[in-house]
Amino acid sequence: MSKRLHYIDWLRVLAFMTLILFHCAVPFVEHYTWEINNKETSPWITRIIWWTHQWRLPLLFFVSGVGVRFSLKRRSVIKFFGERTLRLLIPLTFAIFFITPFQVYFEWLQNGTITSSFSEFYPQVYNVVPYPEGAFTWSHMWFVAYLFVFTILLLPIFSLAKFNWFNNLKSFSNKIFCSPIAHLSLAIPFILYFYLLYIDWPEQGSLIDDWFVFISSMTFYLYGFIFSSIDSFWDSCLKYRKLFLSIVLILAFVLFFKYYWSWEINKPRLQNSSLYLYGLLNGIHIWTIILASIGFAMRYLNYSSGHLRYLNTAIYPFYILHQAVIVVSGYYVLQLKINIPLKLSILIIICITTIWILYHFIIRKTIISIILFGMKWKKENNKFQPIP
Repeated sequence: MSKRLHYIDWLRVLAFMTLILFHCAVPFVEHYTWEINNKETSPWITRIIWWTHQWRLPLLFFVSGVGVRFSLKRRSVIKFFGERTLRLLIPLTFAIFFITPFQVYFEWLQNGTITSSFSEFYPQVYNVVPYPEGAFTWSHMWFVAYLFVFTILLLPIFSLAKFNWFNNLKSFSNKIFCSPIAHLSLAIPFILYFYLLYIDWPEQGSLIDDWFVFISSMTFYLYGFIFSSIDSFWDSCLKYRKLFLSIVLILAFVLFFKYYWSWEINKPRLQNSSLYLYGLLNGIHIWTIILASIGFAMRYLNYSSGHLRYLNTAIYPFYILHQAVIVVSGYYVLQLKINIPLKLSILIIICITTIWILYHFIIRKTIISIILFGMKWKKENNKFQPIP
């Protein structure tokens, strides 16, 4: 834990980039109403998006948990919490008042709720009436809000990392995680969460009544923290990466064939054996994707480069801005009389290009924008610069 794990940085960057591509494709998904929607939908995009939706955020929560352990190696618990507050709460507040309102405005513009200008609409945000009745929402920033709440709740456990007796437990844990069976058994909680929570509390993103997503996401976050210091866990991910990938591919085939293509899982109230089988297969599937991702990243991505350092600082601002850029540009792109692949390609190009310009020429240049977008910084030659 004394040196930086570059493959974790790569996983974080790739997971966030997957998230951005994911949201570019969501307007074309069947059976789903997003902030903006295309009139025509794609069955192939729908199934790929549904599959990606299962593991994209669990992977991010796990990687975030790994980051906690590294952060606590370099600072006290109090400084750690202060740093997390600065990097999570400030960007969240900034986004709610100055970024997500664009998303609400263009959503309401597309569905005909309003016809007014943005300047006439914007004051509604300060009425603090929660979306969808009002314009006050954290939208995609729910991930940041949940991460902040998880950090508060798990801080007593995180604090144990400062005690030698807690760290000495890893010698015992190292013996357990030499076998891939131990790794696979870690999927059991996620299977149980599906049975006990998902059917009654499907995904909401509203924090207070979102028990399935809340508990499962916090578990992934905690897993990242706990297993980051267990060497055999990582060694076995590397050693058995092909086994984990084989399980991923087999389960993906079954899930696509039985559930995703027929869209049967879109009926969460249908409590039958088929739904419970889905919970079993999907719980294992999500966890083995994370295990396989770790293993292959360790094998092929354990190196640093100028590109990685640049992306590692840029990815958080990219995440904060991406959905607003997609919704605003998508409002106009989706009106074009062209096919879905071309619309999707244009959305991706506009999204990445626009955010890169904003980041490269504006956001990373001033200490105020660096703080608002949650980046770490250093002062060099009397200038503030973001750092990984």
